[in-house]
Amino acid sequence: MKNILITGCSTGIGLCAAKVLHQQGYNVIATVRKPQDAKQLTELGITTVILELTDSQSIIDAIVFSLKHFDNRIDALFNNAAYGQPGAVEDLSRDVLREQFETNVFGTQELTNLVIAQMRQQNHGRIIYNSSVLGFVSMAYRGAYNASKYAIEALADTLRLELHNTNIHISLIEPGPILSQFRANAFAKYQQHITKENSAHRDTYLAMEQRLNKKGAAVPFTLPPEAVIKKLLHAIESNKPQIRYYVTFPTYLFGFLKRLLPHRWLDWVLIRVAKNENK
Repeated sequence: MKNILITGCSTGIGLCAAKVLHQQGYNVIATVRKPQDAKQLTELGITTVILELTDSQSIIDAIVFSLKHFDNRIDALFNNAAYGQPGAVEDLSRDVLREQFETNVFGTQELTNLVIAQMRQQNHGRIIYNSSVLGFVSMAYRGAYNASKYAIEALADTLRLELHNTNIHISLIEPGPILSQFRANAFAKYQQHITKENSAHRDTYLAMEQRLNKKGAAVPFTLPPEAVIKKLLHAIESNKPQIRYYVTFPTYLFGFLKRLLPHRWLDWVLIRVAKNENK
């Protein structure tokens, strides 16, 4: 397993993944949205390509480039690119929800389908989706992101069933809090799309702004991105990759609680968590 395409490599998990796998001898293509984001990667000898997941032509161009660079063999795809749109569900317009899904779901799956076509020809491959603890439990004021990750989980689960008789393996990585630029990017989307003055959730938004702007770890049990890369390497290299990889204590905890608690009890826990983080 040598050729890997990694999306969303400007910062955080994607950047770390590109660096670590490159150091370990993988042929990496790292996608970024802006040319200036490629500089730090190219200086390390990592091949980059511009990819805008909301643009089908950009997706096609990235695949054409990758196949040419990889001599028509993509051994693994790490679907990492995504962002979070904060805001109460009742404050999210149709266009805002569509924008969230265009990147996190529609573009990601369009890219994946093109990669599957190549993997069928070469008769092997690994596809790893970077999902979230919010792909199986929902937290308040993250409705758009929750929904996009639930959708990714459903697509991955379905693909696993449809590809069961092939040598193409599908895995989900489900991190909890990871040190990255995620909150900073989310705050920019919040400022762009949420008008707090006329919202019933105005007071909560004021507290949420402080959390999104907090430097460093905003919640307990936050881990560095290397914790995700450890799981990624297992998903790529293991003869029997896991279907799901939990990362961080909150993911293990909520995975356990979801199996154990009645729905209303789990709601009570999640409401308490939301209240504590927005104090």
